[in-house]
Amino acid sequence: MAVAFHQSENSESLCGGAAFARPDYDRAMRQGAGEVIYGEGKTAEQIAAIASSLMGAGQPRVLATRVDAKKADAVAALWGDGGIAPCAYYETARLVVFGGMPAPDGDGVVAIACAGTSDLPVAEEAALTAEFLGNEVRRFYDVGVAGIHRLLDVADELRAARVVVAVAGMEGALASVVGGLVSAPVIAVPTSVGYGASFGGVTALLAMLNSCASGVSVVNIDN
Repeated sequence: MAVAFHQSENSESLCGGAAFARPDYDRAMRQGAGEVIYGEGKTAEQIAAIASSLMGAGQPRVLATRVDAKKADAVAALWGDGGIAPCAYYETARLVVFGGMPAPDGDGVVAIACAGTSDLPVAEEAALTAEFLGNEVRRFYDVGVAGIHRLLDVADELRAARVVVAVAGMEGALASVVGGLVSAPVIAVPTSVGYGASFGGVTALLAMLNSCASGVSVVNIDN
């Protein structure tokens, strides 16, 4: 069964009877999407309790990010078959989805372009999060600039997308090249993949920030 949650006297949620979290029930109304649970650093009990609290308050589905496989197994055991909604784990992306994925809203395609296989955990986190939010997603993986013909082979499909998420580590050149090929906005995601001089993703981050391609917006490393 679902983990129980409790309501405080001032109507702020105290999950599991302890004040470790105050779920934001109005996030979707204010910002267009419900609260997401950041799973790293939280226990399985805390994740399950927060998800139960959010869904009990009317949020139809809940996403928990950065959850390793061992913790996901513990969450599933706590949630159980009698939970208020199904619970699924996506190991590569390290995501737990409570309540299932929605059907795409039909409002265009989000393209996820990933430089290499080592970038897949970050790319899949982006792809599944976009699907969780109701988007149709197309994946273009292992299209890094070291074999640029692979990227050029899918250029027309990238140009057809409403937005492109470009995920790359190493030197982070993918975002600039994609930005020069498409007219849609490009969200550049630097990853921590790379050898010593990549500095844990700082090199890719700075390369993307210094891109001369138009319409490129850069987020944090592995984010």
